[in-house]
Amino acid sequence: MSQSTGRVLALLEVLQAQPGLTGPQLAERLGLDERTVRRYAAALAGLGLPVQAGRGRYGGYRLAPGYRLPPLMLGDDEAVAVVLGLLAAENLGIAAAARASALAKIERVLPPALRDRVQAVRETLGFTRPPRPAGLFDVRHLLSLGEAARDHRRVELTYRSWRGEDSTRAFDPYGVVFHAGRWYTSGFDHRRGEIRTLRLDRIGSLSVREERFEAPESFDAAGHVAGALAAVPYRHEVEVLLHAPEAEVRRRVPATAGTVTAAPSGARLVCRAERLDGMAVMLAGLGWDFTVVRPDELRTEVARLGRRLVALSGTVRVEAIEP
Repeated sequence: MSQSTGRVLALLEVLQAQPGLTGPQLAERLGLDERTVRRYAAALAGLGLPVQAGRGRYGGYRLAPGYRLPPLMLGDDEAVAVVLGLLAAENLGIAAAARASALAKIERVLPPALRDRVQAVRETLGFTRPPRPAGLFDVRHLLSLGEAARDHRRVELTYRSWRGEDSTRAFDPYGVVFHAGRWYTSGFDHRRGEIRTLRLDRIGSLSVREERFEAPESFDAAGHVAGALAAVPYRHEVEVLLHAPEAEVRRRVPATAGTVTAAPSGARLVCRAERLDGMAVMLAGLGWDFTVVRPDELRTEVARLGRRLVALSGTVRVEAIEP
């Protein structure tokens, strides 16, 4: 499909979704100029689609009253995007039956040539991480939380803590977040009287209430989840100076791994770790020079790792891998 054909179809979709938009509004929405919008509208009319152009203050482009597009019209790029999204959903914990059914419906309406190419990708596609087991969370909870967060509606839910304790609480959801293979929601927990991050797979039941709430202005749900996970208590407090540009450190070190701040010689990483030998491996894998500030036991682990690597360098055969 050519780029111009795709934009003509995009104009058709916008006209159905938001009738009455003016030429300048359509031009801004589609990244075109007004002359091109007029040309595309004429092209749609030439194909027999009832595109009407009104004049005056309340004018604008619209489809004739009562006309509806077929339920599914996808360009090649759009169809591939939907299919790949369904294939990737295997790593989101979405039930296999739902994925397979949706994928079959999409493939059934694709042109034969494109369907064959998409099936070839599906049959040969691999993932570097194992799929999430299906059924870890209730999709209905995800939909309800998304709707409640959008409409600022309070929910009531039952929740099982990491200790296995069940409780019922009122919760004001500010947003839903997918991170590292799990779904989370951040919001105000009335039982605890503070903003909390909850895992969707630990929610037992959920109902949306009539009460409404005011969310904090510009609340960053994804940032709050990342910060909350980084603050999970572990055995060891770690502080390291990384001798690399701060911007590069922030790009390479995920927010859930710890807090990165500027330092005279590069960047300072403060985090928690359950195992210091694993922390030594992570730091060495970054490839930058670094200085351990604390704890002293981490210096011991770094030295032990160094001795092990030196010993292995004389005995291990390393095979070249194409980048």
